[in-house]
Amino acid sequence: MGGKGRHPEKALTTVQMRALKTPGRYADGHGLYLVVDPSGSKRWLLRIVVQGKRRDIGLGGASLVTLAEAREKALAYRKTARDGGDPLAERRRAQLTVPTFAEAAETVHSEHKATWRNPKHAAQWINTLRTYAIPHFGAKRVDQIETPDVLRALAPIWLTKGETASRVRQRIGTVLDWAKAAGHRSGDNPVEGVTRGLPRQGEREEHHAALPYAEVPAFVARLRAMSGQGEIGRLAFEFLILTAARTSEVLDARWGEIDEAQALWTVPAARMKAGREHRVPLSARAAEVLARAKVLGGNSALVFPGRNGARPLSNMVFLMALRRMKLPITAHGFRSSFRDWAAEATTLPREVAEMALAHVVENRVEAAYRRGDLLAKRREMMEQWATFVATNSKGDKPASV
Repeated sequence: MGGKGRHPEKALTTVQMRALKTPGRYADGHGLYLVVDPSGSKRWLLRIVVQGKRRDIGLGGASLVTLAEAREKALAYRKTARDGGDPLAERRRAQLTVPTFAEAAETVHSEHKATWRNPKHAAQWINTLRTYAIPHFGAKRVDQIETPDVLRALAPIWLTKGETASRVRQRIGTVLDWAKAAGHRSGDNPVEGVTRGLPRQGEREEHHAALPYAEVPAFVARLRAMSGQGEIGRLAFEFLILTAARTSEVLDARWGEIDEAQALWTVPAARMKAGREHRVPLSARAAEVLARAKVLGGNSALVFPGRNGARPLSNMVFLMALRRMKLPITAHGFRSSFRDWAAEATTLPREVAEMALAHVVENRVEAAYRRGDLLAKRREMMEQWATFVATNSKGDKPASV
């Protein structure tokens, strides 16, 4: 048997391993052995001295753990033992403390729930994971989840429930980002690049009808001139258009998020679709809208409060305005109008508009070059957008209202 040799080092080869049939223990070196059981199965064993006592540590079956991986594990355990640690105790501790995905998802939901203003959103957040992700890999520890696991969860709903699938993907990513921050896993988030294994999504059922960007100035002029519509609602709608923000981001905005001196609106991560803080540079017109809203809102902490001041405006305010104008579009569609304007009417780089819309960067190479949030360039863009939105059909800019 190989165990009889004197101080071998990397004595085994992959070819030799495959050829070994006789039961016994075969030394590779530095206490690492390949054990061939009477049944013919092969496994790795490391014999080392831990805190003055000889210990045998199993490193897994040879069918799952390669020779190179066994050597790497053995080296790591030897270093731990040499430094006075106990590799076995550390391994047991790691196995006990690393949560499953299901446990991690519940923890993240519990930690974020208090910051979500909308109870319905809080319930949907965890329910989508319980429905579409946890049945596939909820029992796996978070450090064992890989891209194929995420792919299996998303594939059945990717084309039939596109919007839901995108949200599930983002929420899986949030849980695994938390796991990495908590020290439970390392490396890239497996949701990155998962879309490369999925078919291209066509137009989703939830597609938001948008107004051609050339018609946005006329729309804003009509919006300002509307009668019988609460002024705070009109201001909120114009602010949504000027900032290219989502409906919930605008309606739930609070004065604590607004830095008037810096003309900056910082939307906290808990209120963003991508789960990341988003800074929005405010144009001069957007600042005027806020100044008027503050007068109308009194002492409310909300920028655009409802009638009692304690609750935000209902999103029905936007829908009713569109119905009165008899326009078959959505408030969300103005984000598309903004994106089309940026692409066709400006020379600013594509990534500036994508950052303004708070879109998640799918391309890892592109993301690596985007270390900041391009705030200065976005401020220039939003001022250009506000100027465009304020122009009338003759190209004149009307006075502020």
